[in-house]
Amino acid sequence: MLTKKELAKYIDHTLLKPTATFDNIEMLCLEAKEYGFYSVCVNSCYVKHAVKLLGGTDIKVCSTVGFPLGAMATEAKVFEAVEAVKAGAAEVDMVINLGLLKSGDYYGVQEDISEVVKAVKAVNPDAKVKVILEMCRLDENEKVSACQLAKAAKADFVKTSTGFDKAGADVSDVMLMRKLVGDSMGVKAAGGIRDAKTAIEMINAGANRIGTSSGITIIQDYVQSTEMGG
Repeated sequence: MLTKKELAKYIDHTLLKPTATFDNIEMLCLEAKEYGFYSVCVNSCYVKHAVKLLGGTDIKVCSTVGFPLGAMATEAKVFEAVEAVKAGAAEVDMVINLGLLKSGDYYGVQEDISEVVKAVKAVNPDAKVKVILEMCRLDENEKVSACQLAKAAKADFVKTSTGFDKAGADVSDVMLMRKLVGDSMGVKAAGGIRDAKTAIEMINAGANRIGTSSGITIIQDYVQSTEMGG
């Protein structure tokens, strides 16, 4: 059984609302420090602010790129990713180009990811790139292709969802993603994970990171359930 501290280190404490303010980001970072989360995940305009707030801690800053649609030019994604890493982001979560994938332009999809990966690694070789696949929008063949293309493009993680679409993380999708990418990549489950039971199910299915805006609730729920022997 995971300890509370171990579970917290799976969590990217997330705030991606378009109305998020500097005060909201400050609270997010304070919560991350209090609970010992792995990272905070913010929109790219707040990276520098979050990095400053988390100075002197081991908590990383993760930035979204091309969020939430993924349909912008590759050059725009590259620019945003590079600026985020220069500002101190240790990880970027980029959205796959769903339209290219559904058009069968697999080369275009892979290049879109690859260009971001190469640009990020050129700034910081240790920075991680996660690719958001938006699994709820993909059929089974597209899910397989998306994972394979992200792996071929040398991304570090595949991620289930933005959390802004019709559905979020699904246990069966996490299991499929883990099977497809093997042990060489991370799998991040995100979207709709709001309690400890769901978080643990995702971890047991193969996720080694959980993206959620309900991290505090998850930890409190987990502590309560373990104390009750649940």
